Amino acid sequence: MIKPSIISDKNSKSISIKKKLIKIFERQPLKIPNLVIVIGGDGFMLQTLKKNNKPKKIFYGINSGNYGFLMNKFSNKFIIKNIITAKKIKISPLEMTIMGARQTKKILAINEVSILRQSRQAANLSIKNNSKFIIKKLVSDGVLVSTPAGSTAYNLSVHGPILNLNSKKISIAPISAFRPRRWTGKIVSEKSKVIISNLNPKKRPVSAVADNIEVRNVKKIKVKVQNKIKFNLLYDKSSSLQKKIKLEQLRKDIR
Repeated sequence: MIKPSIISDKNSKSISIKKKLIKIFERQPLKIPNLVIVIGGDGFMLQTLKKNNKPKKIFYGINSGNYGFLMNKFSNKFIIKNIITAKKIKISPLEMTIMGARQTKKILAINEVSILRQSRQAANLSIKNNSKFIIKKLVSDGVLVSTPAGSTAYNLSVHGPILNLNSKKISIAPISAFRPRRWTGKIVSEKSKVIISNLNPKKRPVSAVADNIEVRNVKKIKVKVQNKIKFNLLYDKSSSLQKKIKLEQLRKDIR
């Protein structure tokens, strides 16, 4: 018999939902191959996706945290119907490459890559798209490179643009830009290779964070969309990820 995998964080609410699901599926089996049900918040979903990076797996998230942008609401009565009728979307992550003299290190980011100052002094960064400069010197607290799925997260809180899921774009947004003050960032093609260099690594060190994985004292990184990897996510028809993004766009316009 085909049974969905159920993964939950250690939150008491998550554990309670998991127990309810096990009982529901015993009464009414859900025959969807490769289905993984993830119970928790957005952070737990991101962590789970990276650990289960296989093309055939399908993920249905149930929110037991706060906002849960990547998740669905739990309905004890309609959970079977919601999963069966859910809409599937595919998203590709960013690949962050730490470029060092001795070795390179690659880490996936589903929401965003963040370059953040490590000291009390602002970071001095240069940003290129392939070999062409986007900005020669940015003095700021850092910079974000965001996917469409992640554009409503940290990117939005630093006043970056909200991207449509089908836009085939990525956002580059400064964090508290000091020079040039009026630079608000740039939207580039998902085919871009964004190269960010620390212009003063000894005096003004920076860290690079791929979602929630941090590497400190980086000098140069490359960020690109890894289209060879596709994550399959299921969303209830009434609250698809696309609808959530449009709602956030509306809220931003109102503000």
